[in-house]
Amino acid sequence: MSFFRQILDIALHIDQQLDRIIQTYGAGTYGLLFVIIFCETGLVVTPFLPGDSLLFAVGAFAARGSLDLGTSFGLLMLASICGDSTNYLIGSRVGPAVFQKKDSRWFNPEHLERAHRFYETYGAKTIIMARFLPILRTFAPFVAGIARMGYPRFLAYSVVGALSWVGLFVLAGYFFGNIPIVRDNFSIVIMAIIVISVVPAIAHFLKSRRQTAAG
Repeated sequence: MSFFRQILDIALHIDQQLDRIIQTYGAGTYGLLFVIIFCETGLVVTPFLPGDSLLFAVGAFAARGSLDLGTSFGLLMLASICGDSTNYLIGSRVGPAVFQKKDSRWFNPEHLERAHRFYETYGAKTIIMARFLPILRTFAPFVAGIARMGYPRFLAYSVVGALSWVGLFVLAGYFFGNIPIVRDNFSIVIMAIIVISVVPAIAHFLKSRRQTAAG
């Protein structure tokens, strides 16, 4: 529990953390930001890393002149796309291995084929919308790889999703992050961003449970 409390504390005080990083590493901050976003989107074991909150904070610091907006935006876009593609590649390699057992209850090849049809039909919507949902954006490209969604199609929607996600939060931070009421209550704003981000996923989960119970 303490681990997740520490992660939440970092997210809520991301402005203080980022300020320390900039003061300590200078231009090396760009490399660290790249690694964080790459891991948050590219490795299924690190969905807890800051995403939305970090992008917003980057925009706010860019407006103050502590970071370059163009460099930050370009690197974060690249990190997000590379992370997605890495996650997709891992999924595409893992899928055939875990689904080859014909008698497996959880990894039945029929489930793989069903997932493949789903992603071919609804993959565009899933990949783009998942960008705005913490945790889900980490697993969506992984599952797309397992489901054998066509990579060119996946990449195209991954780029669109990355542009929308990075653009929205970085520019929101750039234009609104230094408004006095926002800057003085940065932790509350970050908490609001987190809550707004996870509410759709929770609502969908609860709706699915009700439908399953009713069925």
